[in-house]
Amino acid sequence: MFESAELGQSIDKETYEAQVPALREALLVAQNELKAQRRFPVLILINGIEGAGKGETIKLLSEWMDPRMLVVRTFDWPTAEILHHPPAWRYWRELPPKGQIGLFLGNWYSQMLHQRVMGHIDDFELDRQLEDALALEQMLCDEGTLILKFWFHLSKKQMRRRLKTLKNDPLHSWKISPLDWQQSKIYDRFVCFGERVVQRSSRNFAPWYVVDGSDPRYRGLTVARTLLDSLQAALDSHASRVVQPHAAPLIARPDNRRLLDSLDLSLKVDRADYHQQLEEEQGRMSRLMRHKNMRHHALVAGFEGNDAAGKGGAIRRVAEALDPRQYRIVPISAPTDEERAQPYLWRFWRHVPPSGRFTIFDRTWYGRVLVERVEKLIEPDDWLRAYSEINDFEENLVRFGIVLVKFWLAIDKDTQYERFKARENTPYKRFKITDEDWRNRDKWDQYVDAVGDMVDRTSTSFAPWTLVEANDKHFARIKVLRTINDALEKALD
Repeated sequence: MFESAELGQSIDKETYEAQVPALREALLVAQNELKAQRRFPVLILINGIEGAGKGETIKLLSEWMDPRMLVVRTFDWPTAEILHHPPAWRYWRELPPKGQIGLFLGNWYSQMLHQRVMGHIDDFELDRQLEDALALEQMLCDEGTLILKFWFHLSKKQMRRRLKTLKNDPLHSWKISPLDWQQSKIYDRFVCFGERVVQRSSRNFAPWYVVDGSDPRYRGLTVARTLLDSLQAALDSHASRVVQPHAAPLIARPDNRRLLDSLDLSLKVDRADYHQQLEEEQGRMSRLMRHKNMRHHALVAGFEGNDAAGKGGAIRRVAEALDPRQYRIVPISAPTDEERAQPYLWRFWRHVPPSGRFTIFDRTWYGRVLVERVEKLIEPDDWLRAYSEINDFEENLVRFGIVLVKFWLAIDKDTQYERFKARENTPYKRFKITDEDWRNRDKWDQYVDAVGDMVDRTSTSFAPWTLVEANDKHFARIKVLRTINDALEKALD
């Protein structure tokens, strides 16, 4: 796979200097057009052999282009904060926004390749991590990101010649790093697994470009031209997206019986029993959150439901059980300009809690397949693919040890109407009712269908949905608390 990159390709100085001015100008024009359009970000992943020019090429691009629109990130050994989060968290936080170019050194491929070369993981785990990487890249590309992956290569002979030359040169011997010496000893193993990584993760939406790194002039022109060609093609592309036809519920229900219709909304808890059970479950939660094994876990609770179903009241009863330093409540509303410049899951990844902590999402990533679907804010193709993207996101959390609970609080249409009217007639509750709430009520059946599809497609063994009968607020609050406690207890024990 790396044969062509071991030919020792080169460009003479005269040819190089003749081509650079026009190339630099074209890159700057494309970069400014990217900033002006703000339609998509560019993500460049830099990998390969030590000494093949990765750092020098990034420095060259920073000189030829506007560095203010280049986001260069190096992912070295993880800090304590990073180790307390799922592995993907550190990359999501650093994604470039629309209109900018991000260059990632030490990215997910570097991490998995290092682990495999050192024997910390086997081929099965390497392939699993490659699948995760491709799922992430597919999602980013579907959201509009242009991804370029470069493998900078040197043959073993070229690497040894470089090390020998630098070692005997007092003025430049400092360029040899401990990693260079280490890789010279494990070169064959590194290239073997590097080839496996490149071969199994090169896709039409995010292909690998293998670059001969032996000549800096050839290397620089090759990378710059590849970037320019890709940028120009993406900027000139105005092809309309193909809209998928699946706008109806994804599961046919000939008898018109829907999932939410199966709930017994008459379930109640007596007032006296409610207070006793509330104290018991809150005390249980407090003890579980202080459990010694909690340092190996985090807790995420996501709340969705009909308007006026009592999400806020349920969240307050959960929070009452805990020290404010243990949890964080994240209210989700319409995305900000900063959030719209990123893939939709970005604003949720940034709030993933570290080990030992608890994050409560008041509305969640499921807005993608609920309000955005029903209100036609996105194309059907976007919310259809969101089911698998959400499942991947949640599996990432659970695999790391995060306890994930998801609630849909359900009420019937009459109860919602009564609560809407009560809010309008109560001065300190009027802020809770808006014209949008009444508009959503007019689309009740569409939301029922969307919820049915959501549960059918995203209630998994690792992250099941809990449907909460919420006509009686007391019953709903106890069920929420008990569900969280049961999930925590299972994980901790």
